[in-house]
Amino acid sequence: MSDQNEYADLEWRDGKIPVAIRFDDPYFSLDNGMAETDYVFLAGNHLPARFREGFHVAELGFGSGLNLLCAWKAWLDAGYKTPLKFTSFEAFPMAPKEMTHAHSMWPELVDQAAAFGEIWDAEAGRAACDTLDATVIYGDARETLPAWKGAADAWFLDGFSPAKNPELWGAELMDQVGRHTAQGGTFATYTAAGHVRTSLTAAGFIVERIAGFGRKRHMTRGVLS
Repeated sequence: MSDQNEYADLEWRDGKIPVAIRFDDPYFSLDNGMAETDYVFLAGNHLPARFREGFHVAELGFGSGLNLLCAWKAWLDAGYKTPLKFTSFEAFPMAPKEMTHAHSMWPELVDQAAAFGEIWDAEAGRAACDTLDATVIYGDARETLPAWKGAADAWFLDGFSPAKNPELWGAELMDQVGRHTAQGGTFATYTAAGHVRTSLTAAGFIVERIAGFGRKRHMTRGVLS
């Protein structure tokens, strides 16, 4: 990990929910983090139905790694034996011991969490094995995403709340999301903020607002036009 980056400062709510002190926002749903990921990011991107060999997920905000574990489990459950490609952009990574604690919250993911722990190189931001090829790119996504050479089939837009972390939801960054999306690629996010939807529309997506998860009335998803 670059000297310019630092581990996230967080506190644990009831010993179960990590909350980012910098942004005063929880890393995942207070209701059910795994169910939220399944609903927002997997179903929101029409996964696992769209999976194919070489499928590439990209993400803004790696956080606890919950989204990766859920996507990897869905990939394995779908019967794939080749690597799921997963690239995430994260400015303030969670310390390995905190990540391990977060993963312990979901017994359904015990196998993926254990396997991830064995291959995760926090310094390099890499986790690779026969069925996963994951990279976490450290730094400000406004700088690192434009330099990225990849193109995602599905985006998980999972930064902290736009009201508390506006840097990860600006129009220029959403434009870069569009530029780094494969033809026919999709995005999904828990937020339905108007300026985010406007920016993603300008970036080339056909944007749709649908019912949100839990206490959130709406969420947003879209496909590159």
